[in-house]
Amino acid sequence: MLAFIVAISVLVAVHEFGHFWVARRFGIKVLRFSVGFGSPLWRRTGADGTEYWLSAIPLGGYVKMLDEREGNVAPEDLPRAFTRQPPLNRIAVLLAGPAFNFLFAIVAYWVMFVSGVPAVQPVIGEIEAGSPAAEAGLQAGDRILAVDGKTTPTMMDAQLGLLQAMVPGGRAALQVADEGGGQREARLRYEGDTHALTEPGEMFPQLGISPWQPDIPAVIGELLPEGTAAASGLQPGDRVLSAGGRPVEDWQDWVSFVRARPGETVELAIERDGTQRVLDLLIGAADDAGERVGRIGAAPRVGPELWDPVRTERRYGPLGAVGMAFSETWRISTLTVTMMGRMIIGQVSVKNISGPINIAQAAGFTAAAGFTAFLSFLAIVSISLGIINLLPIPLLDGGQVVYQCVELATGHPVSERAQIVGQQVGILLLLALMSFAFYNDIVRIATG
Repeated sequence: MLAFIVAISVLVAVHEFGHFWVARRFGIKVLRFSVGFGSPLWRRTGADGTEYWLSAIPLGGYVKMLDEREGNVAPEDLPRAFTRQPPLNRIAVLLAGPAFNFLFAIVAYWVMFVSGVPAVQPVIGEIEAGSPAAEAGLQAGDRILAVDGKTTPTMMDAQLGLLQAMVPGGRAALQVADEGGGQREARLRYEGDTHALTEPGEMFPQLGISPWQPDIPAVIGELLPEGTAAASGLQPGDRVLSAGGRPVEDWQDWVSFVRARPGETVELAIERDGTQRVLDLLIGAADDAGERVGRIGAAPRVGPELWDPVRTERRYGPLGAVGMAFSETWRISTLTVTMMGRMIIGQVSVKNISGPINIAQAAGFTAAAGFTAFLSFLAIVSISLGIINLLPIPLLDGGQVVYQCVELATGHPVSERAQIVGQQVGILLLLALMSFAFYNDIVRIATG
């Protein structure tokens, strides 16, 4: 929740500061700039009369400008009212909020590229027999160099490239390199409904591709206090050598052994502090999609060194990072707009719409992963916030820009009645969108 509050506060403050800064440049009187809603915890009044608030509810913010629609305005202040500005000035003020969100993303990516962005190379782990990937000739150990001519230095680049290429046509040309360094082209074809590829987490499984995973040794990392592993005497750092008289090769082998024996008690041979020991482990039972499986409440010890074979880093000099920051912001922006458009016409799953619960979870995960991961999260959400606010929906900046454009074209403002109807429609649309996003969040939690 703390990471979510920080993220929302920073991004909304950036957005509102865009409106504030441009309004001041045009001489519009700003009554208040608030970070957060509700009663002020801290306030200060500037020399020009503008109030600066830090408010009690840290879930957004706002800029309040002098506006005839919100009350009487003194005659001497009328030239400084927002409603008395030329339409082009008002449009500039409205567009400044989304523009500052994009600018924030550019700065965030610049900081990331200068400091170095750790990533994983797009190396294939396993290929499912008879799958589209197998038919294309892809093999375990192949590294995806490019998708439809666009280079893919990281796994994220490969995933986004495949998503753009495969929807809606179901075709992609891959340039790959095998483990020996030899390069070749692979033609990936998906004959099913490409809508299935856009379901969260389904693209690689549908194509029959498993990303490369390290061989994780069967060493206990964390233990749940209520799990049977802790109750049976296992400790963090224990290496499982054998179970039930058979050797345990790695963590995956250990997981398979445990899942197949719910409710059983087995003899373990472990290594602890350089000495071998024997103990009895009671394997608990749990329900997994209607199947009774074994569980012991233990997680593996996974160090970053396990990823060394596929680890990479994107790092540039201060000047080179400028171009890369603009390029990355443009890439994520165009991808977001493209996916939103395809979602509207039914080519992309609406399950990709995330609400505050999922955003809060992502904020927490990325904050725990480190500064670079959290900054990347902020950049992506900032881009999304900028794009959403440009939608031509009343109550959003884009909807207000439409009103100003109508006034610019006709010579007179949109009628008050039309604005009220537009606001009502906008509220309904936003409520529907928020409700659906909440529904998606709850379904994700319920399905694990």
